[in-house]
Amino acid sequence: MNQSLRIIPSPTDPDFGPDGGGAAQQRGRLGALLLGAGQITPSALRLALVHQAESGAPLGMILCQNGDIDENTLYNTLAAQFGAIRIDPADYPVNTALIEQIGAQFCAVHGVLPIAKAGATAVVTTSDPGRFHMIRPILEQELGPVSMVVSSQSELYAALLTTRKRALARNAERRTKSTESCRTLSGKRLVWGGGGLCVLLCLALLIMPIVTLSALTVLALAILAINTVFAVSMAAIWLLRRGRITEPIAQTCRIVPVSVMVPLFREKHIAKCLIQRLSRLNYPPEQLEILLVVEEDDAITQATLAQCTLPATMRTLIVPRGQVQTKPRALNYALDFCRGHIVGVYDAEDAPDPDQIRAAVAQFQRAPPVVACLQGRLDYYNPRKNWMARCFTIEYATWFRIMLPGMAHLGLALPLGGTTLFFRKSALISLGGWDSHNVTEDADLGLRLARRGYRTDLLDSVTLEEANCHPWPWVRQRSRWIKGYAMTYFVHMRNPVTLYRDLGGRGFWGMQLLFLGSLLGVLTAPLLWAFVLILFGLPHPWTAQMSGSLGTVLSWSLGGAALIHWSVWILGAYAKGDRGLMAWAPTLSIYHALATAAALKAAFEIMTKPFFWDKTMHGHLSETPSPAKETLT
Repeated sequence: MNQSLRIIPSPTDPDFGPDGGGAAQQRGRLGALLLGAGQITPSALRLALVHQAESGAPLGMILCQNGDIDENTLYNTLAAQFGAIRIDPADYPVNTALIEQIGAQFCAVHGVLPIAKAGATAVVTTSDPGRFHMIRPILEQELGPVSMVVSSQSELYAALLTTRKRALARNAERRTKSTESCRTLSGKRLVWGGGGLCVLLCLALLIMPIVTLSALTVLALAILAINTVFAVSMAAIWLLRRGRITEPIAQTCRIVPVSVMVPLFREKHIAKCLIQRLSRLNYPPEQLEILLVVEEDDAITQATLAQCTLPATMRTLIVPRGQVQTKPRALNYALDFCRGHIVGVYDAEDAPDPDQIRAAVAQFQRAPPVVACLQGRLDYYNPRKNWMARCFTIEYATWFRIMLPGMAHLGLALPLGGTTLFFRKSALISLGGWDSHNVTEDADLGLRLARRGYRTDLLDSVTLEEANCHPWPWVRQRSRWIKGYAMTYFVHMRNPVTLYRDLGGRGFWGMQLLFLGSLLGVLTAPLLWAFVLILFGLPHPWTAQMSGSLGTVLSWSLGGAALIHWSVWILGAYAKGDRGLMAWAPTLSIYHALATAAALKAAFEIMTKPFFWDKTMHGHLSETPSPAKETLT
């Protein structure tokens, strides 16, 4: 298909209208046909109509969810309702040439599949005959005259994937524009640039060790000062705004279809708990689908899910093998199979608030169309597992309660977290989905949303996760984050002028502060720790200078910076409402020392395997209670 993918709104799309007439027609005809054929009882129809009035879901889907009819009966009756033939595409040879004319992605998104040519007419099957008239003009533009037949969704997808799953997988890998993706970063430049910088630094240390170390120390002090001012500013914004009365979460909303994607990889221990947690989501099941996205070669997770009885809202989607194996690639592949107008993302270890979907839908309905994404808060259900878990919890409490709200208040681009995200599907597809080669696809997507003029708002709802509380898994996870931040920075800074124009002055400098400031802060931190050598009488390039007024100024400055950061972390624990964690906040200075080891690992991987996804293992805990509701303060 030559033109870019278009998303055709359905009558229940919040951007289209409250009904559009389709639901009324279906109530009047489908129910009558089923009742007349003796497929349902009058009481079953009345109950389904009551559910439809509450949820706005298609009547046939409600009847299937209630167990009144099966899928085959539904689609046979839909075919009769629309005067079409009911077929199973598996009974016909797949015409790949016709599929390529409109594109496999278009077929997946809109639930259509061209079967054959009957003279000049193309026979196209659909799983949603009520919307076929909206797609027909596009089909006829590419295929000529078309004739509609009806298949079930599962039959249609099975036929499509028989021959086109590799094409869909390739599209998932290259969905983002090349100019916005790190896949087009030159590997040679990364290697030569990184290696050359290391060589120059080593030569400078050999030739002018004192001058080089002094210059790097001044840089480290400058970065510390900037990051400290930024942290103080975010804390001040929180303190000034905390007294305001926030609007309560609206639990009443117009029900629209919602899809949730959960990418899984080698999840042997967490899958069963995940199913239990997601089953608690309080949203009409006929308007909610949960896609458990599993890699084709992940036999562990597939076997685990095969032993589970999935609720009617959940189904497994297998992602074909490809050139890379990353979470964003899996999300891109699954996105085409989502029927919801709002698309959410959870991680394998998540335990979301049961009312979270309703809260997200309600907030989208109150928000202007420019709001394309909602970011929920993340917390941890094992904060007292050990010291690292406490520090991880304080760090996230500070990020999601102090830093992100302050950045949102200033209108800066928000680097998204990888989970508890909700998107308008139309905006996400127009953006090109996720960069499948970026190992921090969430932070990159937040920047790309801002560059396109979209806004990300914060969702007043909490998802509990499992804190990464063991040193080596923590370093591996943090190295992936640091590597992704660096790759994201390289991608968006390829053309600084365009970036400045897209984000504006405030957004541009905010991006520099967040990405470059955090990266350089981690890399230069050891130069600040080196001042401890002076306390123990060990050699340091600045030993002589520290005995005078400069030493006094530096000592007070370093001590003051440490106190400020401790105070901000304490404030984060206080904002979370867990005062027991506040006493542990100063120990984050030790905790963050591990980040330098992660940064060195990340720097090595940027030059050797930039797209390698270092998997974070989960499943150290058993089933946990659902999270308690919190109020944004």
